[in-house]
Amino acid sequence: MYQLPPAQPGMSESEVETPALILDLDAFEFNLDTMARRVAGLGTRLRPHAKTHKSPVVANLQIRRGAIGQCVQKVAEAEAMAWGGVEDILVTNQIVDPRKLARLAALSGIARVALCVDSLQHVALLEAAARTAGVRMSVLVEIDVGSRRCGVPAGEPAVGLAKRIASSRHLVFAGLQAYHGAAQHLRSAVERREAIGKAIAACERTVEGLSRARIPCGIVSGAGTGTFELEAASGVYTELQAGSYCFMDGDYAANLEEDGKPYRTFRHSLFVLSSIMSTARPGQAVLDAGHKAVAIDRGLPTVWQQPELRIISAADEHARMEYPAGRATPEIGERFRLIPGHCDPTVDRFDWYVCVRAGRVESVWPITARGGMQ
Repeated sequence: MYQLPPAQPGMSESEVETPALILDLDAFEFNLDTMARRVAGLGTRLRPHAKTHKSPVVANLQIRRGAIGQCVQKVAEAEAMAWGGVEDILVTNQIVDPRKLARLAALSGIARVALCVDSLQHVALLEAAARTAGVRMSVLVEIDVGSRRCGVPAGEPAVGLAKRIASSRHLVFAGLQAYHGAAQHLRSAVERREAIGKAIAACERTVEGLSRARIPCGIVSGAGTGTFELEAASGVYTELQAGSYCFMDGDYAANLEEDGKPYRTFRHSLFVLSSIMSTARPGQAVLDAGHKAVAIDRGLPTVWQQPELRIISAADEHARMEYPAGRATPEIGERFRLIPGHCDPTVDRFDWYVCVRAGRVESVWPITARGGMQ
């Protein structure tokens, strides 16, 4: 069921129907501007991941600040971005359904679309789709740089796959996909640097092999919000796929920077606004945002700027919040901003961003690719 907008421009935040997804525009724009400045000084290109925000509005704001395009995980996300005006899209995933590949090939009329493979079977499927559509599809070989998920081994296995792509009349070898997702949430800077060091070595080994085989490698794409400066400094990565930086969540905020202090490069801009619905038990209040409203796979949400309040459990439609003795009992209907532990799946629970500045609703943006599982 498509949700009606929970707010209208001009409302105060206290009038927004809850639960609602709040985007604090001042913090959000600070994050976009900060990343744009940092990347401009690093000598690499920024291709943010749209699986975080799922919105062409956000994508185009990033592109206005210098991003070259967007990453996506799903065909439906690629369609939402292309239909929303994004002209350069990388599907950082393996797509195997011929109907989905036909949909990607059809997007070539309005956008540059590339996707990833890690097997000869993938190459054959892509080749058939491109031949049927009468287009040439750009392909990246995904290498496993430490996540132990998708990806062919670095070095000669990846070079062999690239040779097969380069020999095709219907495909173009575009480069390497080398994202180390597991490294993004290693807490210490030392751990992240060690993990990314191994990823860089794997990329270098593969690029050298491609050079010996005389296969140009125009793209080495990877990196995330937790490590992007490491990949950028490597001299081998050409694109950065950081996505969560625009919102920040509780899990990324738990990372430590080089000086050992909590992560502070970007600000929390994404919140789930929730209302008190019950105070029947002493010392406890119940909010109307359970795990249908906020993802808990990376831990329970925290209460914005009120550390004395603690979310202790979440059910489908309820979250229990403890408050200390001596604090006034929260009032029925009182609003609290919750910081999600994981922004990507939290966004996927909503149809609208309620964009707020200085306590008033400035605009409401559709989350166009929400629920795009195909």
